[in-house]
Amino acid sequence: MKLFQLTAYLEERFPLNLQEDYDNSGLQLGDPSMEITRVLVALDCTEAIVKEAIDTGSNVILVHHPILFKGIKRIGVSTEIERILRQCIKHDIAIYAIHTNLDNHIDGVNAKIAETIGLTQCCVLQPKQHTLFKLVVYTPVDSEERVHEAVCAAGAGNIGNYYNCGYATLGTGTFTPNEKANPTIGEAHVPTRLEEAKMEYILEKNNIGAVLAAMKAAHPYEEVAYDLIALENSNTQVGSGMIGQLPAPMDELEFLSHLKQAFNCGVIRYTALQQKPIRTVALCGGAGSFLLPQAIQQNADIFISGDFKYHEFFGAEDKIVIADIGHYESEQYTSALLVEIIREKFPTFAVQLTVNNTNPINFL
Repeated sequence: MKLFQLTAYLEERFPLNLQEDYDNSGLQLGDPSMEITRVLVALDCTEAIVKEAIDTGSNVILVHHPILFKGIKRIGVSTEIERILRQCIKHDIAIYAIHTNLDNHIDGVNAKIAETIGLTQCCVLQPKQHTLFKLVVYTPVDSEERVHEAVCAAGAGNIGNYYNCGYATLGTGTFTPNEKANPTIGEAHVPTRLEEAKMEYILEKNNIGAVLAAMKAAHPYEEVAYDLIALENSNTQVGSGMIGQLPAPMDELEFLSHLKQAFNCGVIRYTALQQKPIRTVALCGGAGSFLLPQAIQQNADIFISGDFKYHEFFGAEDKIVIADIGHYESEQYTSALLVEIIREKFPTFAVQLTVNNTNPINFL
């Protein structure tokens, strides 16, 4: 298949507009129209990963961490990034990164961590704002059901675990066509009054185009009256980190041992134990220290992440246990998640997990 078929599917599942402003997710290198034969999935793109791609006949490298964050001035051989790009161009290998758009999705990186720990009743720790819109559309009453079905099928009307959600009120619409109009109802320069339904829906930013197109296709009017309103509501399906419950409380040291085994940690750095069982667990893959206040506010017993700095550990303030299991360790199962996602859509396509460990950190 073509590369754009794979990337379009990934971006449909995990839209690029969910990524953070600093990020550079998406196609890093390659021609979207190129034929792809095999995908190699890894957490990072290193020279060892490129060699593995060449050796296995993979012409797409799918990674979590982008290789390009800042501009580069040359593609030589003096840095690893330059050598990687040079080799990939030489062997016609595409690189695609799916980073914070995967982090911020409820079914993404943090869901995989929660699953590995064994958490239940999980939800986003810090829901994201400015991703939701309200659509208000006015339609003749006899077209209400058709428009409702169309906009919901296109992605509107989803609220948490509920779908096809909408609200309608009846009122009177007034309009007067001019001589250039081709009205479904009414005549030129003759005022028209008609019973109409005011229909309201929540939709996510990434669905706006599809929903508006479906609405206009289903609506009987030549000119559709509608409002699209940005909302301040938090989106509970999108955001940073995750919080959930253990099936049964665990002793603090027992839980830390469980973490060390589950994530194969060389070491876990943790703050003072609180001498109480662990039940509510907050977490964030990668570098998540910015979510510590949110974990405390939601009464988590422990916060699991990576890349905590020395002074940031003081933020626990004897209210929570911080467990730094490492950046790579927290995100290592992301690659397996991506393999699952691709095979779910393309079950016969060749996709494989790297055999290389890209963790740059070693332990004695």
